Amino acid sequence: MGISDTLELTSVSSLDGSRENFLFHHPGGAGRVPLVVGLHTWSYNRFNQLHHMLPFCRQRGWALLLPEFRGPNLAENPRARQACASPLSRRDILDAVERVEADYSVDSERIFILGGSGGGHMALMMAALAPKRWRGVSAWVPITDLAAWHGENPDYAGHVAACCGGGPGNDPATDREYFDRSPINFIEDLSAATLSVHHGRYDEVVPYRQSWRLAEKLEDAGAERFFFEIFNGGHDIHYERAFDWFDALLGDAGAEAERLTG
Repeated sequence: MGISDTLELTSVSSLDGSRENFLFHHPGGAGRVPLVVGLHTWSYNRFNQLHHMLPFCRQRGWALLLPEFRGPNLAENPRARQACASPLSRRDILDAVERVEADYSVDSERIFILGGSGGGHMALMMAALAPKRWRGVSAWVPITDLAAWHGENPDYAGHVAACCGGGPGNDPATDREYFDRSPINFIEDLSAATLSVHHGRYDEVVPYRQSWRLAEKLEDAGAERFFFEIFNGGHDIHYERAFDWFDALLGDAGAEAERLTG
């Protein structure tokens, strides 16, 4: 698939002034179009979701923004402490959105976020940061509690520690990093978002309990625009279903025809 209509652009961080690259596709034309912010997974960069998400945006005539937000959440990343939902990485996403809003025909009332795994984690953190900024947030197999996940998956524990400055319980400052980067600690803010969370029952990378615990807290908080599913699968994103949900939020696919009668 050609990507000749995808641009590599740069935004300037409003927090530290660094220049951050992102990918952007716009269908053209003068009319303002919906925008999908596609978030890369835990171990990859801005190119990770291009071929997965771009076809769905092209089909709909929507724009697609793929930010890098300080790179992969890996010990090998020299900016690991700035990645993994740090304040800098979260601001990078907002800065990129503001850049394309200023320079392209994007409808600010129809902006969506989609991510899975580490991207699902970041999608939830962005929902908590700016719950009313997004028309809908679709998070698949997300990490919701970094301290818990550090103990649940030893293959990733060293990378989590590299991002947060050490293991859980090392010292109060490190524990604060885990707290501030974990969506499960921002239930009140998440309750104000339009949010859909999906997790595979047989996920061997991020246990489905990560999403289950989040769902319980959101239910207890009375979240009115929260939708939750444990699906029959593993560590997966179902892109078509995510985009169908975005369509429904825009009123392009009503639920009336699917409702049971009697």
